[in-house]
Amino acid sequence: MILHILNRPPSASLVYRDALAAMGIEDRLLLIEDGVLGAMTAQVRHFQAIDGRLFALREDLSARGLEGQCDASVQVVDVDGFVTLTEEADKTVSWF
Repeated sequence: MILHILNRPPSASLVYRDALAAMGIEDRLLLIEDGVLGAMTAQVRHFQAIDGRLFALREDLSARGLEGQCDASVQVVDVDGFVTLTEEADKTVSWF
């Protein structure tokens, strides 16, 4: 399993398309920094192909005043959860 890490939302960059195209069936995607905007209901539709494998970093949501506002399909993790996802992955790929 590969952990893909994305720091830009679909509203600001199309790099999410490259990330999704590169993902295998067991890979996971973690939204960080401004990428957490993609976890909002208005943008999460871009990630429907990976339902159940989309994560957002709580600290970045909180820093943007968005904690508790994610779409229900997004799994929110804290920094410890980020570490766990990284440990579970064979490798990580960052998309910027």
